[in-house]
Amino acid sequence: MTGQPGPPRTIPQASLPPPLAAADAARRIQAEVRRQPPLRIPLDDALWSVLAEDVVSPLDIPPWTNSAMDGYATRADEVRGASAAAPVRLRVVEVIPAGAFPTRAIGPGECARIFTGAPLPAGADSVIRQEDVVGSGQRSGGGVVEICDDRDCGVNIRRAGEDLRKGALALPAGTALGPAGLGVLASLAVAAPLVYRRPRVAILGSGDEIVDIDQPEAILSGRKIASSNTHTLVALVREAGGEPVNLGIAADTEASLREHLARATDCDLLVTTAGISVGLHDHLRAVMAGLGAELRFWKLRMRPGAPVGFGVLGMMPWIGLPGNPVSTMVTFELFVRPAIRVMMGHPLPYRRTVPAQVAEPIHLGPKLQHFLRAVVSPSGDGLQVRLTGPQGSGILTSMVKANALLIIPEGQHDTPAGAHAIVLPLDEPHHVAEPPW
Repeated sequence: MTGQPGPPRTIPQASLPPPLAAADAARRIQAEVRRQPPLRIPLDDALWSVLAEDVVSPLDIPPWTNSAMDGYATRADEVRGASAAAPVRLRVVEVIPAGAFPTRAIGPGECARIFTGAPLPAGADSVIRQEDVVGSGQRSGGGVVEICDDRDCGVNIRRAGEDLRKGALALPAGTALGPAGLGVLASLAVAAPLVYRRPRVAILGSGDEIVDIDQPEAILSGRKIASSNTHTLVALVREAGGEPVNLGIAADTEASLREHLARATDCDLLVTTAGISVGLHDHLRAVMAGLGAELRFWKLRMRPGAPVGFGVLGMMPWIGLPGNPVSTMVTFELFVRPAIRVMMGHPLPYRRTVPAQVAEPIHLGPKLQHFLRAVVSPSGDGLQVRLTGPQGSGILTSMVKANALLIIPEGQHDTPAGAHAIVLPLDEPHHVAEPPW
């Protein structure tokens, strides 16, 4: 972390920018976070990393035409018409197990015992499944067999290059490497793919009233509150693809905040919770300014999560989240998760929204954009959405129940049952380039 500690300055209220809309805030953050540099990592460590280069196949996949099942490699024109009443007799000239190569071609009246994955011998164009074959050549690999069914004429083979041709683009840059992608790279002998480095995300909680779970007596006696946000954020960062770095819990003093922030030296993104509002003990903004941070905004026109801050400390972006648990999770989804995805190299940072029909009337007071915890379920030809229950920003169990956020536009106080609305599914796998809310 850059920036030298100095006497913190108080930010005059007159200098505060007006609250932003959530989408505008997201765009500002996206404009200032940077993709991480590429590096090569072991293939088995690359799950959900993003490729930093095109991967071109150096060979045909499969490299040779091979058998798709255990059976007999034959010539289709010789076995066509075979049946139990009129079997076709062939001489077994070779046994070809997986891992071996044929030593000769298949001529007229001949076949080869072959196993799944073994290269098909020249002259053969079919693999007759072993269930349709009888005779002395089944076990020994020599002798004569009878083909009793012609249903496999011309089939049960995997042709060379049918998956990938040599020189073809196997995976483009920007691909998120799931299990299938890792399998493709393995088939191309890519032991260390070039991917964008995962960002190290520093997480800092603050507040005299909170402690970590290593103090259960203080928590269970009611003297202190467990720092649920710390562990929630560690999980959210890891799920988003970042590497969480827990800076601990700072006390409500400027000195403690500076001490904890100094631990973020080697991190790429700083995420804080609480301490960003205008209370007597909310020192974070002043401390950040004293460290040389350039503060971009610190309040939004949304609920939950109005007190959200963003700035840059040296080269490290900072996103300040509210302290209430639900507000922390909602604002992480809207602002931090997309930032992590941009830093990882994902071209599309935001989850897609979908339309749904509101199942119950909703009345809201403040003239703000609302992101309400909700449950979306199939209904008829579309989706139906209903609230999880009370929407207090401290009701963390509502996020356990929720599978989506119901988005109510700014200024829309009443939403009747049956109205059409936009929801943000929290498990939505498809992403878009711009904030869709």
